[in-house]
Amino acid sequence: MSRSKRSWVWAVVAAVADRKVRITQMRSGVGRKTNQQRTLEALGFKKHQQTVVHTDGPALRGMINCVRHLVKVEDVNG
Repeated sequence: MSRSKRSWVWAVVAAVADRKVRITQMRSGVGRKTNQQRTLEALGFKKHQQTVVHTDGPALRGMINCVRHLVKVEDVNG
């Protein structure tokens, strides 16, 4: 990757790093595939209907994509 592309990528990552997202578990992880249950645990859910706040980023978006049918995602304003 060239130097100019690399700096552009880091600028985007820095801009996104300040954003927060609120994730609420809407459906249970019981009876789901193991990787989905472990993703819910990694996101910090201990109970059904619990809400957690995380810093937005590519890794978090990948985790949310894995369990998108079980959670609700909202941007945190301010």
